[in-house]
Amino acid sequence: MEQTKIYDYAEFNDAIALQTIKDVMEILRKRGYNPVNQIVGYLMSGDPGYITSYENARSILLEFDRSKLLEVLLKEAIR
Repeated sequence: MEQTKIYDYAEFNDAIALQTIKDVMEILRKRGYNPVNQIVGYLMSGDPGYITSYENARSILLEFDRSKLLEVLLKEAIR
């Protein structure tokens, strides 16, 4: 008999945020931008103009609060 798996919503949401960052980084790379510089610029300033609208990258990233994105990146860095 299989047991019911309980998922932690916070972990699930973090995984989605991290994948979103990776997806946006790839889009920025495709457009010829330095993805690290662009994302850091956005996170530091709050100006969404740092993120291209190509392939809806800006809209995708703006679904997350900047503080949430920073939290996820920090958790990933210390992992």
